[in-house]
Amino acid sequence: MSLIEQINAGIMTAMKAKEQDRLRALRGIKSAFLLLKTAEGVSEVTDDMCIKALQKMAKQRKDSLDIFVQQGREDLAVIERAELAVIESFLPAQMSAEEIEAQVKAIIAETGAAGMKDLGKVMPAAMKAMGGVADGKLISEAVKKLLA
Repeated sequence: MSLIEQINAGIMTAMKAKEQDRLRALRGIKSAFLLLKTAEGVSEVTDDMCIKALQKMAKQRKDSLDIFVQQGREDLAVIERAELAVIESFLPAQMSAEEIEAQVKAIIAETGAAGMKDLGKVMPAAMKAMGGVADGKLISEAVKKLLA
């Protein structure tokens, strides 16, 4: 079952169960997928495209959540947490910091990077290898730590 079909099925289930928070998040996801479908030059929306859209949405929710917590707006933070939980349930499992670091070490060995000047060689390879299953911020931190 494709991600689009899973979202549509989830919307129906949430409507029947009267789960307003889940329904709001699923409708937001469906809206993002429809925007992908109507984008110029896109003939078919793939699961990879959907995952990238979900990752972007999750990052937006995390950023908003941080801001709301800093400003003491717990009423808005609760909504962001609920939507983030729903979005993350459709994303692939994320790598741990240790797994990211091990993968980055292998990439550094592959590329022959020696110091911070080789950051431009290592980051694209790391993002390509782990882009879908690790947060870009964590990858960047690991690369910088290991090259320093």
